[in-house]
Amino acid sequence: MKLLHLTFHFEYGERIEAILDRHEIRDYVRLPMMEGKDLEGKHYGSQVFPGSTSVVQAQVPEDKVEGVFEDLRAFKEERRSHRHLEALLLPVEARLE
Repeated sequence: MKLLHLTFHFEYGERIEAILDRHEIRDYVRLPMMEGKDLEGKHYGSQVFPGSTSVVQAQVPEDKVEGVFEDLRAFKEERRSHRHLEALLLPVEARLE
């Protein structure tokens, strides 16, 4: 099991969820409309710093990691506006169900 940590512009939340759904990733949390900073600067949901960041953390079985990353990479490369997507894959050392 791996923990997938994604950050992206909030307006792409449905697209990111669709990628997870396509790979039958059912255990995740989505934190929408958060403040953040990326390669274009701050996104604090204000007129001075417009936009917001979303975070998704998902539990991904080992056998689904490659396919999910391929789809995320394709999404990121699809448009210039998608380049803010960042994906981290972290090991899960223990899990309480």
